[in-house]
Amino acid sequence: MPDTPAALELVALSKRFAGREAVSGLSLRVPPGELYALLGENGAGKTTTLRMIAGLLAPDAGEVSIYGHSVVNDALEAKRRLAYLPDDPMLYGKLRPAEYLEFVAGLWSMPAAQAAPEAERLLRWLGLWEYRGELTEGFSRGMKQKLALAGALIHKPSLLLLDEPLTGLDAGAARQVKDALRAFADGGGAVVLTTHIMEVAERLSDRIGVIRGGQLIAQGTLDELRARAGHAGAGSLEDVFLELVGQPQESRPGADVVA
Repeated sequence: MPDTPAALELVALSKRFAGREAVSGLSLRVPPGELYALLGENGAGKTTTLRMIAGLLAPDAGEVSIYGHSVVNDALEAKRRLAYLPDDPMLYGKLRPAEYLEFVAGLWSMPAAQAAPEAERLLRWLGLWEYRGELTEGFSRGMKQKLALAGALIHKPSLLLLDEPLTGLDAGAARQVKDALRAFADGGGAVVLTTHIMEVAERLSDRIGVIRGGQLIAQGTLDELRARAGHAGAGSLEDVFLELVGQPQESRPGADVVA
């Protein structure tokens, strides 16, 4: 519905570093309930974009709004609805899982009586409950990634940002994280993730955006991107992605494949 605020809306977002434009006039809209994958080669501007959405970097130009709240002008209300999971999340090795979640919940001013049962629910859901008595410094990468995801979800955000959430995970841990993200979106939350694993974006996402040189060069469903790349309903996302990023920039029509 047009009057419903987008979970995330970027308008002409730009950021420069040392004279180089890392993100250039990026605009996109993600509605509630959607899982949106942002794809691009190394240095395309994906992480910079996520960090601006999360309020960790100030944009040079443009706007970021989360459920209608500006990240710049209404930062507190915007960030209450947001969780950001970087590609190498920081945990505290001397804390146990429940202690870590209690600490994170405290940062969000959650009452202990509310945080404790939510922490238990998340640890059980992500298969970490049996390890609740162990220090996180001994966890595998997959266990750490799942605990970081639990920390991101503890305050019940409505928008989840994830930078390469499946890198280095074994098949079992990756399946649990993917199922958790899909369930979050199916429950009405919005997910924006970056990944170099094309199969993940192909199978998991509702829509896909392709970024190159800090600009959104295409977005849409996989079938819409296939049509844009001239694959006529066939071809893997990897094939489509390589075709799109290989097109000369001056020969490309507008980024949106949806009217």
